[in-house]
Amino acid sequence: MSHRVVFDPDALDDLDNIFVYLAPEMGALPARQYVGRIRSYCEGFSTFPKRGMRRTDLGEGIRLVGYRYRATIVFQVTDDTVVILRIFARGRAIDLRESDDDRS
Repeated sequence: MSHRVVFDPDALDDLDNIFVYLAPEMGALPARQYVGRIRSYCEGFSTFPKRGMRRTDLGEGIRLVGYRYRATIVFQVTDDTVVILRIFARGRAIDLRESDDDRS
């Protein structure tokens, strides 16, 4: 069974923030490619969604998986959908209650 993968607006903001952080360090093209690889990796959850570590303490169906030791992807699996909730860059605390106003 193939799952549909959708990105929560917070996850899209996280990808934008990763790009903004990396672009001055490595250049716009490599930063864009890196963010693209993270997106592609997430889209791969359509064929094998129940990977990573289950984190029921964070919510029903929540899972975490690392991406190349540099990011943590937080996602939720339902019957036929995988929702990418957040993408935390290396070293960031995982707090799903964080609002847009709390991020800086």
